[in-house]
Amino acid sequence: MKRTGMLLLALLLPAAALHGQEPDSLNRYLQVAAANNPGLKAAFTTWQAALQRIPQTGALQDPQLELAFFLQPMELVEGRQIADLKLMQMFPWFGTRKAARTEAQHMAKMTWEQFRETRDGLFLNVATQWFTLCRLHQQLTGNEANRTLLLQLEALALQRFAAPATTGGEQPARPANTPADAPRTANAGAADMNGMRMNSAPATAGSSQPATAGMGAMAAGGGSMNGASTGMSDVLRIRMELTETESNAENLRSEIRAETAKFNALLNRPAGTDVRLPDSLHQTPFLLDIEQARTQLAEHNPMLGMIEEEEEAYRAKAEMDRKMSYPMLGLGLQYMLINRKTTDANGMDGMTTDANGMNGRDMLMPMISVSIPVYRSKYKAQQRENALLQQAGREKYLDTQNMLEAELYRTRHLLDDAARRITLYRRQTALAEATCNLMVHEFASGRGDLSGVIQVQRQLLDYALKTSDAVADYNISVATIRKLLSSNEE
Repeated sequence: MKRTGMLLLALLLPAAALHGQEPDSLNRYLQVAAANNPGLKAAFTTWQAALQRIPQTGALQDPQLELAFFLQPMELVEGRQIADLKLMQMFPWFGTRKAARTEAQHMAKMTWEQFRETRDGLFLNVATQWFTLCRLHQQLTGNEANRTLLLQLEALALQRFAAPATTGGEQPARPANTPADAPRTANAGAADMNGMRMNSAPATAGSSQPATAGMGAMAAGGGSMNGASTGMSDVLRIRMELTETESNAENLRSEIRAETAKFNALLNRPAGTDVRLPDSLHQTPFLLDIEQARTQLAEHNPMLGMIEEEEEAYRAKAEMDRKMSYPMLGLGLQYMLINRKTTDANGMDGMTTDANGMNGRDMLMPMISVSIPVYRSKYKAQQRENALLQQAGREKYLDTQNMLEAELYRTRHLLDDAARRITLYRRQTALAEATCNLMVHEFASGRGDLSGVIQVQRQLLDYALKTSDAVADYNISVATIRKLLSSNEE
């Protein structure tokens, strides 16, 4: 089994790729999957078994040996026969064995194409799981960065809550001739015109100053209470965001464990085996020429190759069935074991006579046989069956080719869409980062609102998550196209 795994790995991956791979490299895990996956091993072993059918179909039929013994010797003219041996070997019509070997070879090649399809499907599943894990890892990293920023905002909010008077309680002093004092001066002038200044001056002097002082104290107390309540609400809102962030982190860790178990199942490893992931998820460099891709798909896709080999196998089978409708030749030998016969002059047993020298002499007789295929309807039905199967194979080939080309165009659309989303979200992320930095500075200096900071921070996290999703989708689309354009050079 170990030797089979090494042979399988040598067939799947170029020799240059077996060295210099990082532990967290996707190519490294593809090698592990190629060597350990049970489904791929089963497909490879099936192909090896198909190769063993070729010498079976090219061999002759087993010869037939017949032995007959007489319980009582049979009297002959010149002896007494006691046994009869026949050996016969049948030979099919000329070219029948070659056609049978050709059919078996095409069936073995079809099994190889099935193995290639299994290999490409496994590699696509491994790549999909790999990029899914990388995406979840990036989301968890972004969630932790959001939590760090929220902790910083909580510290700033606590500072504002601890010193509310400096942020909203004090009112700046106004000059005496500000617009706010203008109405009071006009009222005073009106009182002088009515002759009431002398009478109201003592009352104004004694009552207006304490009232003004009381109103200032109430304003200062109200501003202090308002600042305290605002600072406390900011702290509570930030803690609500922190709680939601911690819940999201737990969900991501649980999803990572589930996807890791699925990834390890593809590699035939224990579910809890650690998977090393890169720190960042990069966009795979890839250029697609759609016309060249269509040509490569028609030449290298294993599903089309499988149908082609099946059609060739039916064609070889039709040739074999046609030759089987011709007579079969048989060559053989017959050996008769004869004892000597003794007779007297009157024909009674007694003295041995050998007038012709043939008494008791064993007989060897060459034989030839010919099969007569008289039931022609059977052979004609076989020819019609093979012709229909070849026609069905051609239709199946066209249908599969159309389906694969449609899949190619659909995957190209997904690839272009993911590329556009990556460009968009990266631009949006840059703008959101600049906006978030400005709003955090404004909030720290007391000129900003916490609601705006949290909203922009949510947008920034959302753009980061969408960027990682778009990069993962792009890379998965690249892996899907590479599966469709499978190469048979390995």
